[in-house]
Amino acid sequence: MTQLRNQPSSDSVGQIGNLRRIVNPPAPLGRARRVRALLPLCLALIFSASPRAQPAALAPVVSKPVSRIVDLPGEILPFLTVSLHAKVPGYVDRVLVDRGSMVKQGDLLVTLSAPELKTQIAEAESKVQAAESDRRQAEAQLAAVQSTYERLKKAAETPGAVAGNELTLAEKQVDAAQELVRSRRQATTAAQSVVEARKELEAYLTITAPFDGVVTDRFAHPGALAGPGAEAALLVIQQVAHLRLVVPVPEEDVGGVEAGASVPFRVPAYPARTYTGTVARIAHALDAKTRTMPVELDVFNRDGSLAPGMYPTVNWPVRHSRPALFVPRTSVVTTTERTFVIRNSDGRAEWVDVKKGAAEGDLIEVIGNLRAGDMVVRRATDEIRDGAPLQSIGVKR
Repeated sequence: MTQLRNQPSSDSVGQIGNLRRIVNPPAPLGRARRVRALLPLCLALIFSASPRAQPAALAPVVSKPVSRIVDLPGEILPFLTVSLHAKVPGYVDRVLVDRGSMVKQGDLLVTLSAPELKTQIAEAESKVQAAESDRRQAEAQLAAVQSTYERLKKAAETPGAVAGNELTLAEKQVDAAQELVRSRRQATTAAQSVVEARKELEAYLTITAPFDGVVTDRFAHPGALAGPGAEAALLVIQQVAHLRLVVPVPEEDVGGVEAGASVPFRVPAYPARTYTGTVARIAHALDAKTRTMPVELDVFNRDGSLAPGMYPTVNWPVRHSRPALFVPRTSVVTTTERTFVIRNSDGRAEWVDVKKGAAEGDLIEVIGNLRAGDMVVRRATDEIRDGAPLQSIGVKR
């Protein structure tokens, strides 16, 4: 019986031929003899047609938190950077720094020369003097008409001494003089504002450092024309004591980004040294082209060994908020149509579609209709058909 079960289909055909010869023997036989001869062959055919349970080693689905380290590329940028331009037209007089110069906030960097601006200031100051003269003259006229008005008013206390229209005319003259004084004062204030504006523009002829940093580029030289319309900057200053480390985090790992986390990284210039940065700013939006989210880390460059433009390797910690399910790598079957594991469901094979996640040693994360503790075939293949009986030969954990 066992031999017939394991033989290919050609042997089964031979057995059927023998069955026919027994059913139709060359010589007449009794009914009982024919039944006894037919029974073993019928049982052999029945057992050979039924499926045989396939032996398989099983492994449990394991649930555990996901925490791993991936190496991501990053870029170091200055925390502050500025290109200095001239606000007013002028010629470069002096450049007091050069590329690589360390500067402090407020340090004088460049001086410009603009003779026409000095002329404008002198002209505005002369207008202030003229306005002051007009104001003093108007105030003198006001004092005169007020004195006249006061005398007439006192004389009008004697009946018939002063005509009524003379007192009214004197009062109107006082009102007009007061308005003239107010207008002269406003003119003086306006002229002084013009002088202050010209002097503020003159202050732009001296360019100072807006923050502590280093001069990374110099484009200006004495005698060059500078101004708002010039395309090239005079100087470029970057803050290098405080740096930004920008890391493009892949879409599948953005869920574990935590503000304030400390992240180590290395740079090719110092491969044996490990630096650290703190997660400070998260973009909360993915780049449409790379499908990554920019995350900025604050890095304090106390010894000056780091520089903007470096491309470090960041040991990025990947964390998930919920535990993940893991199975042996050999339990996942990938075909042209699907990716699945074979679960033992009451002694029968059940194909369960999954998606593969991150690998961790001999295990791999799977996402699908599985639960922790489910038993899956450890070495699965698509030859184990869905619904086929399984015979467990041991559980390996």
